[in-house]
Amino acid sequence: MIGYIAFQGEPGAYSHQACHENYPDMEALPCRTFEDTIESVLSGRAGLAMLPVENSTFGRVADIHHLLPKSGLHIISETFLRVRINLLASPGARLEQIERAMSHPVLLGQCRNFLAANDIRRVAGADTAGSAREVAESNDPAMAALASGLAGEIHDLDVLASGIEDQGNNTTRFLVMSRNADWSRRGEFGMITTFVFQVRNIPASLYKAMGGFATNGVNMTKLESYMVGGSFSATQFYADIEGHPDDPGVKLALEELDYFTSGITMLGVYPAARRHHAN
Repeated sequence: MIGYIAFQGEPGAYSHQACHENYPDMEALPCRTFEDTIESVLSGRAGLAMLPVENSTFGRVADIHHLLPKSGLHIISETFLRVRINLLASPGARLEQIERAMSHPVLLGQCRNFLAANDIRRVAGADTAGSAREVAESNDPAMAALASGLAGEIHDLDVLASGIEDQGNNTTRFLVMSRNADWSRRGEFGMITTFVFQVRNIPASLYKAMGGFATNGVNMTKLESYMVGGSFSATQFYADIEGHPDDPGVKLALEELDYFTSGITMLGVYPAARRHHAN
């Protein structure tokens, strides 16, 4: 169903918020795991998937980098979501009543200053939206949740405080995935080409493979390595570069890369988001 966009988590999760803000005309489809999210698109239950890949505070979402190369899906867009954390409580509860706050441990760690200043004890939950649901079900005026504003709306909770995160620039980057690739577009802020590769087992192969991007004036904005197949010797690299494979410089750089690698998998060619361009 092309009218659905899948995400991992419960209704009200930050991935749900990213779907809501970027695809307001599509119905968000919650999925239990990232694998389930991908499968919902492959099976046709959803037309798109919204997957988080990295956070400005906590780095990459490791599971995603392992899943993308063999997912059978293609990146068609990127978006950035500013993660604003809210203290949510039962209707009528007051801030001075709150004794405990429940959320995913990552979010609890991002609000240490606020929680300490208000003498609120941290309670680890499975996830942010699930914590909001538990607070709503408990109807306990001494218990609050740290979650998105959307989670508060869904579960009819009051926002006692907003923007309580310690770092004011906490942002998550999401990739939008589809069954079909579309390399025909050109973005207002340029294009991004994302791929993974494995270097050949020869001396200085990674150095030589990367040289083609420098000599052809192609900006590589991301290069990350991770092991594959449980082997310390099998290393795969995930890369983002600025440009389109049809651009002369990119084409030459990819040809040089191909010579020094044992395999390249193109994950997507898509317009750069405004925030990506600004950074």
